[in-house]
Amino acid sequence: MKIAIVHDQLREFGGAERVLVSLKELYPQANVYTSTFSLSSLGNHANLVKKWKIHTSWFGKIPFINKLYSPLRFLTPRIWESFNFSQYDLVISSTGSWMCKGIKTKKPTLHFSYIHHPPRYLYGYETAVEWQKHLLIRIYGTIINHFLRMWDWKASHKPDYLIANSIETQKRIEKFYRRNSKVIYPPVHISPPISNHQSLIANNYYITVSRLARAKHIDLLIKAANKAKFQLKIVGTGRDMEYLKSIAGPTVKFLGNLTDNELTLAYQEAKAFLFASIDEEFGIAPIEAMGHGLPVIAYSSGGLKETVHENINGFLFLEQTEQSLIEKINKLESLSENEYLQMREEARKESEKYTEKIFKINIMNFINSKLKTQKSNIHLKS
Repeated sequence: MKIAIVHDQLREFGGAERVLVSLKELYPQANVYTSTFSLSSLGNHANLVKKWKIHTSWFGKIPFINKLYSPLRFLTPRIWESFNFSQYDLVISSTGSWMCKGIKTKKPTLHFSYIHHPPRYLYGYETAVEWQKHLLIRIYGTIINHFLRMWDWKASHKPDYLIANSIETQKRIEKFYRRNSKVIYPPVHISPPISNHQSLIANNYYITVSRLARAKHIDLLIKAANKAKFQLKIVGTGRDMEYLKSIAGPTVKFLGNLTDNELTLAYQEAKAFLFASIDEEFGIAPIEAMGHGLPVIAYSSGGLKETVHENINGFLFLEQTEQSLIEKINKLESLSENEYLQMREEARKESEKYTEKIFKINIMNFINSKLKTQKSNIHLKS
């Protein structure tokens, strides 16, 4: 078969890009298409894609596009409609904010679309930038988003099959697109099994790993650490770095971006993982932390309710307040050493449900079953 994989954009490396890499490993002969591509922006992960044959759209060739891509988002329909996939038997799109599910395909080409999330900015969910606070941008965004929302509806009906990355995303697909979807959780990098004989007393700080952006609510974690005086280490960078540093007390430490080895060491000496994001579709970082045996204390929202189980592998706080978070931290602190170690073991067990191997098996089985059905139908018609 001739196969194409289409991905929204390749300017950063996160959970969506892990899905892309896994898909490419499943189908190494596939050509990769994307709107914009910047190898240097992928950091330590550039080696994963540098040998690929990547087709970038005309949009990605616009000068200074890395600074202009957000204001020019209204061109999204033109980007995906400019590609020709008529020579392919199978097309897999990996999509979120840039809606590459809207590519054009014709029978007998089968199009599967892996949905990381419907575009958050179109449906009232929090985004990294609070664009509504500027009047002119709010007017411009409201007008553009109206038309993009209509196009997103049309785009959502172009794939033959939709795959959701969580039950939370599946619900949004049904709500906004009125379509059914198959849930296949994304691949998460899980560390090898580790010794679980560390005591609660030995681990003296909490950790979070995240882009430092508004929607992640790192400020809530910092304010809680300031108030309760617990040690907090923050891994990651982002546009809110300076603001977050300005409100951080002496118990908060910013580690920036870490190598995989450095991050492993940081996890091994941490007590638990903190997560305050609202309406997260799945939440890969908490699962990675569980892979290191860390209990997770997260805001009870979105896909986190599928993976964090109260008093088993962590805790869910119910209000976006420092006190609500601190109450759950106090619960963790009150555990006996045996209870804490049991929670670490349960966290590790939960993480093992989301390995890359499981993802690849589930994706392959689903796609092959639909290809087989199509082949049978063609045979019957002939």
